[in-house]
Amino acid sequence: MEKTTRKKTLGGYPAAGVVVSITLALFVIGLFGVLVLYSRELERQIRQNIRMQVYLKSNVTETQRLQIENKLLSQDYVNKDGGRGVDYVSKDEAAKKFIAETGEDFTKFIGDNPLRDAFLVSIDPRYHSLEQMSTIKTEIQKMSGVFQVYYVEGLIDSVNKNITKIGLVLVGIIIVLLVVTTLLINNTLRLALFSQRFLIRSMQLVGARRWFITRPFLVRSVGYGLLSGILAAGLLWLLSDYAQRTLADLKLLHHTSEFYPLLGLLLVLGTVIAVISTYFSVRRYLRMSLDELY
Repeated sequence: MEKTTRKKTLGGYPAAGVVVSITLALFVIGLFGVLVLYSRELERQIRQNIRMQVYLKSNVTETQRLQIENKLLSQDYVNKDGGRGVDYVSKDEAAKKFIAETGEDFTKFIGDNPLRDAFLVSIDPRYHSLEQMSTIKTEIQKMSGVFQVYYVEGLIDSVNKNITKIGLVLVGIIIVLLVVTTLLINNTLRLALFSQRFLIRSMQLVGARRWFITRPFLVRSVGYGLLSGILAAGLLWLLSDYAQRTLADLKLLHHTSEFYPLLGLLLVLGTVIAVISTYFSVRRYLRMSLDELY
């Protein structure tokens, strides 16, 4: 029986290994991208809960209280995103909350409510340094009718230090992954194109221009890159959906407005890296001598 040999076509290098390699590399990058998005959202939520407690004097009238509230709302350091930025808590509300949480009614043996009316002031994250928080505290303390201003200084310092460290680590990992991914995809494509090296030389010998030789490889690399990006995005979406169904609290950190652009970025990244790697790989074989090809 005669054996049939598959005819090689220009740009017709194996697809399976290339697509699998690019897909896995993009999936790992996407996984850490999701981690970055979740860490940023967690930071935002933590910082939104950083508030100054402004306690008022006992003899403050309703008019004075409204004046203090309006003055606080007019300040640049008040964070008004997602709310008013200044919440009023009367001493009666504070007492009811304390009793509900502890189960102890302190008014029965004290005979009076010793708590004070207060404002909870949300501070804009831009002012979360220790120096700025101290300055804001001093300014509020000087307002007429204010008895005391309090916030957890140790928490501010801890949040700033830890978030900076986590951010640097994540950025470092992302950079390393991008470099490793680029090298991996480049080596994968170079090995895939190895079988085409003599066909490339044959095209050169018959007078084909470099662009005519390179174009079929670039067209195929676009398809491989897009397919790999789609597969990586699909795997990432499935994993994210499973994680949210398994861990209910994870939904608080997940925002589709940021997640979908990340999936789109995987498509672009896969295509760009595949095209650039293919271009330089083909260019390398075009410049090789016949001895080097062997």
